[in-house]
Amino acid sequence: MSIEAQLRDKLRKIESLFAGATTPGERAAAGAALERVRKRLAELERTEHTVEMRFALPDPWSRQLFLALSRRYGLQPFRYPRQHRSSLMLRIPKSFLDSVFWPEFLDLDQTLRTYLAEVTRKIIREEVYRDTSEAPEVVPTPE
Repeated sequence: MSIEAQLRDKLRKIESLFAGATTPGERAAAGAALERVRKRLAELERTEHTVEMRFALPDPWSRQLFLALSRRYGLQPFRYPRQHRSSLMLRIPKSFLDSVFWPEFLDLDQTLRTYLAEVTRKIIREEVYRDTSEAPEVVPTPE
């Protein structure tokens, strides 16, 4: 299985975990699981006060993931005028943020970062130079 296929498989497993899937059949029905989460979110929006949260995501990969995950759940991320590109605002029920959205984002983000780091190291080793270790510390000698 390729690294990309492994990443996609892991992302699907994380999605299933946070959507509440408990059996292999449910994991196979990721679309149905996502719909359950969306319904849960809609119910929370009717019964719970939403909070407006500001997220600072300077890494473009994390920001893209955050935007995609927000939109997947029907949430509408935005920025106020003069906010930095790394700042994203989101109106979301606090319990959904704490129990579903943020934990799922953190797991997906860590998986994506690990994958990108592995691919970067592999390309550098194969195309630039095989030694990708960190530079050693050197104690300065007094003059």
